[in-house]
Amino acid sequence: MGQIGFIGLGRMGGNMVARIKRDSDHDVVALDLDMEAIARAEGVGAQGASDMADMVAKLQAPRIIWIMVPAGGPTQNTVDELAGLLEAGDTIVDGGNSKWTDDKLRAEQLEPKGIAYVDVGTSGGVWGLEVGYCMMVGGPDEAIAGLAPFLDVLAPPHTDEHGPGWGHMGPTGAGHYVKMVHNGVEYGLMQAYAEGFDLFDKSEYELDNAKIAHLWMQGSVVRSWLCELAALAFEQDGNDLAELTPFTADSGEGRWTLEDAMDKDVPTPVMTGALHARFYSRGNADYTGRVLSALRAQFGGHATQRRADG
Repeated sequence: MGQIGFIGLGRMGGNMVARIKRDSDHDVVALDLDMEAIARAEGVGAQGASDMADMVAKLQAPRIIWIMVPAGGPTQNTVDELAGLLEAGDTIVDGGNSKWTDDKLRAEQLEPKGIAYVDVGTSGGVWGLEVGYCMMVGGPDEAIAGLAPFLDVLAPPHTDEHGPGWGHMGPTGAGHYVKMVHNGVEYGLMQAYAEGFDLFDKSEYELDNAKIAHLWMQGSVVRSWLCELAALAFEQDGNDLAELTPFTADSGEGRWTLEDAMDKDVPTPVMTGALHARFYSRGNADYTGRVLSALRAQFGGHATQRRADG
């Protein structure tokens, strides 16, 4: 039986705590700014903590504390506070969406204190509680060996010769780097499906998108979990998804992927187009469209469409 602390009990962090408590005899000490989130964690068998000092006091050395808070300032602030509370031999795990270059800086920050830093790129979303999480791990061997029992519980069951649903990618930063590129690929796959179903929506045929998505799952070369989720979405929200807005956010990892690709002169037209399509979804191209309309009218005399209230 092991012991781990979890800071950040949102959609993924809370489910990860629940999976550990449901599927193992490991102890979990849980902390969040939201007292209701702590109560939910206690409801599945975790021990709540009032603050980081209380969490550290409730964990036996060598301690492992897993952070699941937003990337950037919140993660850095959490690491900074923990750095003043932990001891040599302890480990901080960042399972959020941090940039791999930030991981390297944090590892350097913690090294003089003898505190290990492990970055875990985590994929699985809200479905991870049931099916497990795919985890891309970076950091020192000894720290990851101590973390392995928890990774084994969080990962999908071991089903083939390639090992469990987590892997040690390399030194600090490697885990989040692989997860970053994973998200870039994800953007491209999602965009391809979206464009295909958009074409079906405009087709002369009365096509059932959910039926098509389910069919594609039966041996098609484009079958995937995303295709399965598309079928679920059409079943839940209707063939035309009429109740949804087109606004699509991004976590930042797609942008980092393109930045790294440009630094390395690696062409990524699909990922680039997919990210830019998300920008379009937020109405950020409205002015571009107006300029195009105006230019077409100027050089060709083509009619423009005026706003009704203009």
